[in-house]
Parts: sequence; structure tokens; C-alpha cells
Amino acid sequence: MCGIAGLIEDAGQGNQERLEFQAEAMANALHHRGPDSAGVWADGTTGAALGFRRLSIIDLSVAGDQPMRSDDGRYAITFNGEIYNFAAIRSVLSSHGVRFRSQSDTEVLLKACIHWGVERAVGDMVGMFAFALWDNQERKLWVVRDRLGIKPVYFGRAGDRFVFASELKALRTLDDWSPEIDRDAFSLFTQFNYVPAPQTIYKGISKLEPGCMLEYKAGGTPKISRYWNIRSQFQQPLLDIGEREAVWQIDKLLSDAVAQRLVSDVPLGALLSGGIDSSTVVALMNRSTQSSVRTFTIGFGDKGYDEAGTAKQIANHIGTDHTEMTLAPKAALDLIANMPETYDEPFADSSALPTYLVSQLARQHVTVALSGDGGDEIFYGYNRYTAAPAIWRRTSWLPQFLRCIGGCAIKTINPTLWDRLAHMIPEARRPRTPGIKMHKVGDILGQATEKDAYRSLVSHWSGRSLIKNGRQDEISSWPDGLPNDFAAKMALQDTCTYLPDDILAKVDRSSMAVGLEVRVPLLDHRIVELMARLPTELKLKDGTPKYLLRQVLRQYVPETLFERPKMGFAVPLDQWLRGPLRDWAEDLLDERRLADEGWFEPKRVRRLWRRHLKGAGNNQETLWGVLMAQAWLGRWA
Repeated sequence: MCGIAGLIEDAGQGNQERLEFQAEAMANALHHRGPDSAGVWADGTTGAALGFRRLSIIDLSVAGDQPMRSDDGRYAITFNGEIYNFAAIRSVLSSHGVRFRSQSDTEVLLKACIHWGVERAVGDMVGMFAFALWDNQERKLWVVRDRLGIKPVYFGRAGDRFVFASELKALRTLDDWSPEIDRDAFSLFTQFNYVPAPQTIYKGISKLEPGCMLEYKAGGTPKISRYWNIRSQFQQPLLDIGEREAVWQIDKLLSDAVAQRLVSDVPLGALLSGGIDSSTVVALMNRSTQSSVRTFTIGFGDKGYDEAGTAKQIANHIGTDHTEMTLAPKAALDLIANMPETYDEPFADSSALPTYLVSQLARQHVTVALSGDGGDEIFYGYNRYTAAPAIWRRTSWLPQFLRCIGGCAIKTINPTLWDRLAHMIPEARRPRTPGIKMHKVGDILGQATEKDAYRSLVSHWSGRSLIKNGRQDEISSWPDGLPNDFAAKMALQDTCTYLPDDILAKVDRSSMAVGLEVRVPLLDHRIVELMARLPTELKLKDGTPKYLLRQVLRQYVPETLFERPKMGFAVPLDQWLRGPLRDWAEDLLDERRLADEGWFEPKRVRRLWRRHLKGAGNNQETLWGVLMAQAWLGRWA
């Protein structure tokens, strides 16, 4: 796992010394992503420069260093990620007469691109990657991102140069870039708690979207194309197979995906939350290796949020070497101070705190860790995939004004009171945060269409923008091409947006901040393609989220250890903001400070804060977004 960066002069040539200096500065801003070594390549005659920071995982020798040049010197590559099937591709290339001088997957990627062309080569790759390939003869650059968006890459213009990097902070080292905050992007952040691709927080800088390839010639305009499209996978004919066959195929593919991700020349372990996804990954790891698997868990000391006990039970059953730590509010406050540095555009998924801490814990023992991220989107694990279609099916025939009345009635009862009422439900069947969920039901009832209902569920704020002169997103990419399958539409939309822009961004930044490589076998594209072609009725059989993955896991772990209400990896924000984090929040939400900084509407924000302190409404995630934005502005604005 590494950090990449580079720049291309519009003029087609440049000062060699300046090019090297700028590429080195960009790469050094990414030191945390690659603490083991660094490299720079530049050519003043073509005006191109590539920078690199290395976290050594495969072939620890200098033969795997980057930027890597082709044997004839025509091509140079800087590559972040892992190609898990590189040995098989290397074998094919060798049979065609291609020779290798290292054992690295970087050289396989480079020579596959040269031999077959970039698009064909990438189509054969199983892995997570973001890379840039420069052709010094044609003066042409390719920038490519993996299919699901596991690894990040940003691009844009800085003065008279085209630039790219793994993180935005690398661009801030450029001597001719004056970052300007995009107010519309900032407003979208307050809606989703992340900035959705292809936008970034800065004008003129974009995220390369998952499954995309960018081609650029010096002085020209970037051309972006898709080499893989998750939406097209959902439009394929459904497979006519039964449950037993589906479970067998998933188990086979998952086992292979996990085994491929165990290839490493450095110590390896797993992040175990205690949920179905990570438990399945750890169980399959245990089956694929002779040694004891190292597992790591973070708890919260709050029964309503803590899965550490379950994780320990699963670790004991599987027989892993298990380590756990508890995240206390004071420790969270210490971590919060680092968030703007870790996420160099506003980011407000509160689970970033435990994700960072568990990565830090794991890095004390291993350099690579597998995780269960992606399971909720691919295997239909979110509660909205079952609840929203059921509510919509039963109520959409009613006039909207009647549904609005019902929704408003539900929301007049504050979440705290709903939580108390929920204690009448047996604990084993009681969902976590029932008050928040009831308010979401109220939100659904008031919507006119499925798209609007989905938007209400994924938006942390849907009223007048909290940003002065900001706007709200209308989700223009809603997949209307999937008729009569609300759950599939939501899962597809989540996979295209929430997964790469929130979940995977969180995992990448948290883990790379401490020099840990995290691999996500559930997002092997072969598994994603299979799941896209299975009917929703099978994925959510009997209304059970992750039904098929549960059938896989039950072959390795007793059902009593994982059959319980979904908890997720959330933190008790509502309690923390009223308690140990209150003084910190009050400072950032001071009305005069908000007015002086000029981004947020002070009165709207203060109204939300007062309601939260009284226990009214469901606004902790919205407020967390404002707080993280304020912290980010304090560091980067």
C-alpha cells in the first residue's frame, strides 16, 4: 500500500530540478501512506514527474521500488494497491516471452499494460488499485482506479499543470495552486456527511470515480471512460439457481478471495467487529492458513453499541489470537483532533474514530489486515433494504398528504421517548436506537417517490441548507432501470456512492494514517458480479438481511454467536455530545464564531444544537457533520 502523486506540464517540457522538487514534495506529504521508502522520476524534456511513497508488502527488496521504469525506459508507473492474481498474470506473460527482474506485482502491472494495453490489462486484474502510467514517447498519461473505489485518486489543474495524487494534501504542496472551497460541495457534505464523487471540497479538483480510466496528453483535456460498471451488472439477466447452489458459489468465491489476500511478505491479521461480515472473513482466513490468525476489536463500554463481547466469543470459537481495546469518550476527544489531518476534505462518519483506533491497534502487531467492509452493500445488510420496501408497499397507495400527517405524528415523539417505549419489546428482538429508526419511518411516509424516500434515509439534513447560499442534491443518478425492486435500487445506489465515498474512504484514510494496509475480500469484483445477478428475494429471504452470507457463516460459526439485531460500527454520539464532548462542541458551535467564519447559518445550527441538548429530534449526525466541518476549516481553510 502506498501513496502516489504526479504532474504534467502543459508546455510539454519543464525544468528537471523543479519537476523533481515538486514531485518529491507531493510524495512526502503522503509519508504516512508509505513510511518505508520514497522515489521520484522526472523528465524535463517531456515535462512529466511521478512521485511515490512505499509501504513494502510484496517483494521487500529495492527491485520493487517505484516509480518503476520499463526495460526500454519508455514507460514509468506509480502504483498504489495490490494485484492479488499477479502470479497467474505473470505466468501468462512469461509464456509470451515477457521477462521479469523482480517478484513484485508492480512489475506485472507495468508489463501487462505494455503488452496488452491498459484497458485489457486492468480487465484481467483482481485487486484494489490506483495507478498512473506515463508513456514518455507519446507524452500520454493514464490514471486508473479499481472497480469498487477501494483506493483513492484525485486529479485536476494547478496553474499550467495537470496534477494527481492519492490525497488532497499532496496538492497543497504545489507552488502554483491556490485552493478554493467549492460552496456547493460543502453544502452536499452537510447533507451526506461526505463529499460525493466526482466533486471534492475544492473547485477544479475531482475524484476519479470507481471503475474509471483517465487518459491525458500534455496540454489537452482529460478523457474519462469506464472499463467496468456496476450498474451494467445489475442489468444482466438473473441467474436461475437455487439457494443451495448460490451459497456454494458464494462460499467458493469468498474462500478464493480470502486466500488470495493472504499473500504477504509481512505480518498479517484481521479486523474483527463481531458482525457477520468480519466473522465470515476471519472464519475463512482460519480455514486457509496453518497459523493462528491475529484479530483486533474495538469496544465502546456502552451496551447499546458494544460488540466487543461477541467478537471475543467468535474469536474464541475460531481460535484466533485476539486483542481488544475500549474507546472511551476522552480518548475519542484526543482522536478528534487528528481527524482533519487524516481526512483532508470534510468527513463526518463517526465510525471513523473506532476505525482509526482499531487500525492503530492492529498496526502494533501486523502490517496487513483483512476486514469485512462492503458486506452491507453487496449482501443487503442495511435495515433500510427490508424496512423501506415493506413500508412503501403498505402505504404508497395512500394520498401523500395522509402519509405526511402520519409521518409528522411519528416524529412529534422525540427519539428518547421512543427508546423508552421500545423497552416493552424483548431485548433479543429490540433494535438498536429504536427512536432514530422510528423517525426514519416518519421521513419515509412523507415522500412522493421511492427515490425521495431513499434520499430521506441517506440524507443527514434535508431542510434549507445549513450552508449560506448552499444547495441540496437531488440524486440524479437514481437507477430507474430496475423496475419494481426498491431494495435493489437502494443497494446499487449505495454501492456507487456511499460505499466508495464514505465506507472505503474511511477505511483507506484511517488505516493509511498509521501505515496499515487493509484488504476487503467481500469486494472482490467476482463476488459483486455474482451477487448483482441473484434475485432480491433470495438475498433477503424471509426478510432476513444478508441471508446468503449468513448461510455461509453458519457452516463455520454457531448461529447463536451471530444471530442478533444489527448494530454496525457506530459510536454513542448522542450521549457523548451531551456529556464529555459538550464543551468541545460548544466552542465550535459558538454563534459568533459561526457568523464570523461565514460558512454556516448560525441560527439554524444553534437551533439544532439546543434541540439535541434537550433530547428532541434526531440531529446528532447532522451536528457531527457541522462539528467535523468546523474542525476541518480550522485546519485547512
